[in-house]
Formats: sequence, structure tokens, C-alpha cells
Amino acid sequence: MSRKPTQADLVKQLSDKELLWNVYLSQGLFLVIAYIVGLFLFNEWGDFWTLFQFNTHEIFWFGLVPGVMIVLVDIIMLQLLPGRLYDDGGINRRLFTSISIPHVALLTLVVALSEEVLFRGVIQTNFGFWVASILFALVHVRYLRKWVLLLSVVLLSFGIGYMYHITNNLMVTITAHYTIDLLLGVYYWKKMR
Repeated sequence: MSRKPTQADLVKQLSDKELLWNVYLSQGLFLVIAYIVGLFLFNEWGDFWTLFQFNTHEIFWFGLVPGVMIVLVDIIMLQLLPGRLYDDGGINRRLFTSISIPHVALLTLVVALSEEVLFRGVIQTNFGFWVASILFALVHVRYLRKWVLLLSVVLLSFGIGYMYHITNNLMVTITAHYTIDLLLGVYYWKKMR
């Protein structure tokens, strides 16, 4: 009897370009889901757009600063812990080393926007902090078998969810999420090329 292929096995069958397109497609799917669910949950789209506030003080102190601090802790952990504990099946390595730095910036912006619009803007606004944070962590299914990655994504999910809870500002969470993904993407790009 043969074993069921793991996500890592399936990802290995994809070319770098196919892997990249799968990421873009999944993020597009998140935006479509956010739009459809948002149609039912918001009385008017104006209610949704009020969640984007360009408060530079909040964006800096609750988005950028925590994002940089999270990346610094993550990089320290990457140095201290065995690589196998941070191994996501090679997805991040393949994804970030196969594209240019400007493309890393674009990809991480798309991810931050789509995930924050869905999980914080639509789900957390309407169903609360706990539901959004748990769903966000569960969507990162590739981390479920790696306890360090799982703990990291759960803490990150609740941390970003809390940032949104206290600011009610999607620009804060998008900034934090983008800062984390961008800096770690650049780190992977430089370190693993």
C-alpha cells in the first residue's frame, strides 16, 4: 500500500513558475471570498472602506515597529534552532529565490493585502478576534506538522488580530503583515541563493 503524498511531495512536482502562480491564485481566491462574503456582511461598501485609515502614528507604532521586531525574533530563531524545525518543505526557499527583489516586494504586498482584507477586514470585523485568528492559522496548513512553524503562525495570527482589535485599522495590519513577509522574503532571497 503506498502512502498518501504530502503537500511537500505535491509542491516538488510543480515548477517554480507553477508554484508562484498557485500563490497568486490562492490570494486572488481570498479576495474573491472576501468580496462575496462582504456583500452579505456589510450594509454598504462604504462601511468596509472606513476600515482603511491612514493614521501614520498607528501604522508606524502598531504596524511597522512590531513587524520589524517579529522579523528580528524570527531571524534569531532561524539561527538558533535546527533548520529542520523551520523547514516548510522548501516552499519559501523556492518561492523567494526564484524571483527578483522587486517581485518579492510585489508578491508579499499581494499576500498582505488579500489575507488582511479577508481575515481582519471581513472575518474579524464581523465574527471577532478568535474566529479570524484561528482561521488565519488554519489556512497556513503547511505548518500544521511543524510545531515551531505552527506556533509561529498562531502567535503571529493572534498578534496581528490583536493589532486590528485595538486599532480597528486595516492599514496597521497590512503594514505589519507586509513588513514581516517582505523582510523575511528578502532574508530568504539573500541567504539561500
